[in-house]
Amino acid sequence: MTEAQATQGRHAKRVGERIAEARKALKLELEDVAERSRIPLRHLQAIEDSNFEALPASTYSIGFAKTFARMVGLDGEEIAADFRAERGETLARRTEYTPFEPADPSRVPPSLLAMVALGTAVILLVAYLIWRGGWRNEERQQLAAGTQPVAEAPAAPARPAPKAPTAAAPVPSPNDRVVLTAIEEVWIKVTDKGNPAGPTLFMGQLAPGQSYQVPADAKDPRLLTGRPQVLRVQVGAREIPPLGKGDRTISNVSLKGPALIERSAASAAPPAPPSAALPSPAQPATAPPSHADQANGNVASPATP
Repeated sequence: MTEAQATQGRHAKRVGERIAEARKALKLELEDVAERSRIPLRHLQAIEDSNFEALPASTYSIGFAKTFARMVGLDGEEIAADFRAERGETLARRTEYTPFEPADPSRVPPSLLAMVALGTAVILLVAYLIWRGGWRNEERQQLAAGTQPVAEAPAAPARPAPKAPTAAAPVPSPNDRVVLTAIEEVWIKVTDKGNPAGPTLFMGQLAPGQSYQVPADAKDPRLLTGRPQVLRVQVGAREIPPLGKGDRTISNVSLKGPALIERSAASAAPPAPPSAALPSPAQPATAPPSHADQANGNVASPATP
């Protein structure tokens, strides 16, 4: 027995007739149902007349029949099933089988190898963290001790010595301020040995172009740095030659204006010429004998060998 025959056995009337009777029992017109359900009037009429040729595709037709049945008080699911059976359609149920392919045991790494690899990775990570922590502690200790940590960047190329100014240098005043300007990044430490209450005036890095001005009330300021060649030193309007050459640490260098000027003058003074050898004293010349001495025999005869 087909599904359509079973449906006819349950209900003597077709789906369209049952829906039409239920609509008329509610005293509804097809125009009212079309307006409320937004289903075209011609499709509603085709459902009541079981005119399947005038209906759209099966999916839309069954949906229209289900909605129509619910609006007139019928079971929408039952009407949809009977309507599908009358159209000669069956709800096919298909079970797809997906084959399962077991993994190749030769391609799966053993669990022991995976555990060893994981343990090695953890050990390397812990060793790296310990090494990095020790390096950071060493850097902090160097900063606390007042020494500059070793820079990882390559040493800056040597700069040519500045040309001597043609004009006369201005005469500095004792009240001129001392200013340190960084040409490149440099670490400096300035202490005041004449002030026991606060010996450290400044300690840290100077960025390129950044300046530090020595306080006017500093009694005996002293400089410590590892790259003196990248420090520009000025006393008022006068520029002082570099305090050192190359990456060589200088310490206990006075930053007082007069001391810097004296240091500049000493470095600019030409070297003293080498002392000339003194000439040996000349031998006295012997006067020629007179005629009287020759006559009296007073002339010494030359020594015979």
